[in-house]
Amino acid sequence: MQRVLAFVTAALLTTASAMASEPSVYTGFLSNTGAGGYDTVSYFEAEEPIKGSADFTTQYQGATWRFASAENLARFKDDPGRYAPVYGGYCAWAVSQGYLAKGDPKHWSIKQGKLYLNYNQSVQDTWLQNPEEFIQKANANWPKVLEK
Repeated sequence: MQRVLAFVTAALLTTASAMASEPSVYTGFLSNTGAGGYDTVSYFEAEEPIKGSADFTTQYQGATWRFASAENLARFKDDPGRYAPVYGGYCAWAVSQGYLAKGDPKHWSIKQGKLYLNYNQSVQDTWLQNPEEFIQKANANWPKVLEK
Protein backbone atom coordinates (compact mmCIF):
# COMPACT_ATOMS: atom_id res chain seq x y z
CA MET A 1 0.00 0.00 0.00
CA GLN A 2 2.85 2.41 0.81
CA ARG A 3 4.39 1.74 -2.60
CA VAL A 4 1.10 2.55 -4.32
CA LEU A 5 0.71 5.72 -2.27
CA ALA A 6 4.29 6.75 -3.07
CA PHE A 7 3.70 6.08 -6.78
CA VAL A 8 0.46 8.09 -6.82
CA THR A 9 2.11 10.97 -4.93
CA ALA A 10 5.05 11.00 -7.35
CA ALA A 11 2.69 10.94 -10.33
CA LEU A 12 0.67 13.85 -8.94
CA LEU A 13 3.78 15.90 -8.23
CA THR A 14 5.12 15.24 -11.71
CA THR A 15 1.80 16.23 -13.25
CA ALA A 16 1.57 19.35 -11.08
CA SER A 17 5.07 20.49 -12.00
CA ALA A 18 4.41 19.81 -15.67
CA MET A 19 1.24 21.87 -15.44
CA ALA A 20 3.06 24.67 -13.63
CA SER A 21 5.36 25.33 -16.57
CA GLU A 22 4.40 27.94 -19.13
CA PRO A 23 3.97 27.19 -22.84
CA SER A 24 7.03 27.89 -24.97
CA VAL A 25 5.07 30.41 -27.08
CA TYR A 26 3.18 33.35 -25.59
CA THR A 27 -0.35 33.39 -26.98
CA GLY A 28 -2.30 35.47 -24.50
CA PHE A 29 -5.31 34.54 -22.44
CA LEU A 30 -7.82 32.25 -24.18
CA SER A 31 -5.85 32.36 -27.42
CA ASN A 32 -3.58 30.02 -29.33
CA THR A 33 -2.24 32.62 -31.77
CA GLY A 34 1.44 33.52 -31.69
CA ALA A 35 2.61 37.16 -31.93
CA GLY A 36 -0.91 38.44 -31.33
CA GLY A 37 -1.92 37.35 -34.83
CA TYR A 38 0.66 39.55 -36.52
CA ASP A 39 2.57 38.31 -39.55
CA THR A 40 6.10 37.80 -38.18
CA VAL A 41 7.60 37.75 -41.67
CA SER A 42 6.32 41.31 -42.20
CA TYR A 43 8.74 42.64 -39.58
CA PHE A 44 11.61 41.55 -41.81
CA GLU A 45 10.12 42.10 -45.27
CA ALA A 46 7.94 45.22 -44.77
CA GLU A 47 9.89 46.46 -41.73
CA GLU A 48 6.62 46.88 -39.82
CA PRO A 49 4.08 44.64 -38.14
CA ILE A 50 1.15 43.70 -40.35
CA LYS A 51 -1.87 41.84 -39.00
CA GLY A 52 -2.08 38.29 -40.28
CA SER A 53 -5.14 36.65 -41.82
CA ALA A 54 -6.99 33.51 -40.78
CA ASP A 55 -6.69 32.53 -44.46
CA PHE A 56 -2.93 32.01 -44.14
CA THR A 57 -2.03 30.03 -41.02
CA THR A 58 0.30 27.32 -39.83
CA GLN A 59 1.09 25.53 -36.59
CA TYR A 60 4.50 25.93 -34.98
CA GLN A 61 5.62 25.11 -31.43
CA GLY A 62 2.04 24.49 -30.35
CA ALA A 63 0.67 27.84 -31.53
CA THR A 64 -1.18 29.10 -34.60
CA TRP A 65 0.70 31.69 -36.63
CA ARG A 66 -1.06 34.02 -39.08
CA PHE A 67 0.31 35.72 -42.18
CA ALA A 68 -0.79 38.50 -44.49
CA SER A 69 -0.06 36.54 -47.66
CA ALA A 70 0.60 33.08 -49.03
CA GLU A 71 4.18 34.21 -49.79
CA ASN A 72 4.86 35.13 -46.17
CA LEU A 73 3.30 31.88 -44.98
CA ALA A 74 5.62 29.96 -47.32
CA ARG A 75 8.66 31.92 -46.07
CA PHE A 76 7.78 31.11 -42.48
CA LYS A 77 7.23 27.42 -43.23
CA ASP A 78 10.61 27.28 -44.99
CA ASP A 79 12.46 28.75 -41.98
CA PRO A 80 10.29 29.31 -38.87
CA GLY A 81 13.33 29.76 -36.65
CA ARG A 82 14.28 32.83 -38.64
CA TYR A 83 10.88 34.51 -38.43
CA ALA A 84 9.36 33.43 -35.10
CA PRO A 85 10.03 35.86 -32.28
CA VAL A 86 12.81 34.88 -29.92
CA TYR A 87 11.76 33.51 -26.51
CA GLY A 88 8.42 32.45 -27.98
CA GLY A 89 7.19 36.01 -28.17
CA TYR A 90 7.48 36.66 -24.44
CA CYS A 91 8.95 40.04 -23.52
CA ALA A 92 12.66 39.75 -24.24
CA TRP A 93 13.62 42.23 -21.51
CA ALA A 94 11.57 40.33 -18.90
CA VAL A 95 13.29 37.07 -19.89
CA SER A 96 16.64 38.84 -19.43
CA GLN A 97 15.53 39.68 -15.89
CA GLY A 98 14.55 36.08 -15.16
CA TYR A 99 10.77 36.18 -15.48
CA LEU A 100 8.01 36.06 -18.09
CA ALA A 101 5.77 38.86 -19.32
CA LYS A 102 3.67 39.19 -22.43
CA GLY A 103 5.35 40.38 -25.57
CA ASP A 104 3.46 43.07 -27.45
CA PRO A 105 3.85 42.75 -31.23
CA LYS A 106 3.66 46.55 -31.54
CA HIS A 107 6.85 46.94 -29.45
CA TRP A 108 9.56 45.14 -31.34
CA SER A 109 13.09 45.26 -32.64
CA ILE A 110 15.28 43.17 -34.87
CA LYS A 111 18.75 42.51 -33.50
CA GLN A 112 21.30 40.10 -34.92
CA GLY A 113 18.70 39.02 -37.51
CA LYS A 114 16.18 37.98 -34.84
CA LEU A 115 12.79 39.40 -33.85
CA TYR A 116 12.38 40.47 -30.22
CA LEU A 117 9.12 41.62 -28.64
CA ASN A 118 8.80 43.78 -25.53
CA TYR A 119 6.01 44.39 -23.03
CA ASN A 120 5.40 48.09 -23.81
CA GLN A 121 7.18 51.23 -25.04
CA SER A 122 8.85 51.96 -21.70
CA VAL A 123 10.30 48.46 -21.50
CA GLN A 124 11.37 48.64 -25.12
CA ASP A 125 13.18 51.92 -24.45
CA THR A 126 15.09 50.17 -21.65
CA TRP A 127 15.78 47.17 -23.91
CA LEU A 128 17.17 49.38 -26.66
CA GLN A 129 19.70 50.99 -24.30
CA ASN A 130 21.78 47.78 -24.27
CA PRO A 131 20.15 44.97 -26.28
CA GLU A 132 23.35 42.92 -26.62
CA GLU A 133 23.71 42.63 -22.83
CA PHE A 134 20.02 41.84 -22.39
CA ILE A 135 20.17 39.20 -25.15
CA GLN A 136 23.08 37.49 -23.36
CA LYS A 137 21.17 37.49 -20.07
CA ALA A 138 17.95 36.31 -21.69
CA ASN A 139 19.74 33.50 -23.54
CA ALA A 140 21.14 32.34 -20.20
CA ASN A 141 17.62 32.31 -18.70
CA TRP A 142 15.82 30.69 -21.64
CA PRO A 143 14.08 28.21 -21.54
CA LYS A 144 14.40 27.51 -17.80
CA VAL A 145 12.41 30.69 -17.09
CA LEU A 146 9.36 28.80 -18.40
CA GLU A 147 9.50 26.56 -15.33
CA LYS A 148 9.31 29.36 -12.73
